[in-house]
Amino acid sequence: MERIALFIDGANVYAAAKRLGWNFDHRKILEHFATQGRLYNAFYYTAVPYPIDDKQKRFTDALTYMGYTVRTRPLREATDESGQTYRRANLDIELVTDLLTTEGQYDVAVLLTGDGDFERPVEVLRARGKRVVVASIPEMTSYELRNAADTYVDLGSLRDQVERPGYRLPSEQRDRVDTGRPYYVNAPMDQDDR
Repeated sequence: MERIALFIDGANVYAAAKRLGWNFDHRKILEHFATQGRLYNAFYYTAVPYPIDDKQKRFTDALTYMGYTVRTRPLREATDESGQTYRRANLDIELVTDLLTTEGQYDVAVLLTGDGDFERPVEVLRARGKRVVVASIPEMTSYELRNAADTYVDLGSLRDQVERPGYRLPSEQRDRVDTGRPYYVNAPMDQDDR
């Protein structure tokens, strides 16, 4: 039986859920991929406000209770060229570090992300004999990452197995800071991030 490790880019999964119009049940995601072999570990990477609010704390605690190893980074405020203020955090380094430092513990790495920044680490893992599965939605998956992986899974095709029915995504209104300008808890991908 193959040993599986799950690596979830929380920002990417959140953005995918918004595009799909339904939310993921993280317990069901864990259970779905655990049926593919023996689950070594499941890592979840997410940005958190500083100081962390009760809602985000409950979310990260629930993930930990489900069995995820949760990696967090505080949101940082920045301003883009147009003067728009937004908040974002980047956990790519944490994800790559876990991918490479735990590679002796798994045979298959399952990455829930479409971010093209992970193309080279995926190539390194495959060169070392690991099988890599990338799961995301097509419109948010870089061609390079999809091409680098052994297998690609469209998360939209797993709706029956991983949806959290009856749960509404946060409204656009809740995604605004006091200034009224939008901010991105999970920054949307632009062409350079794919």
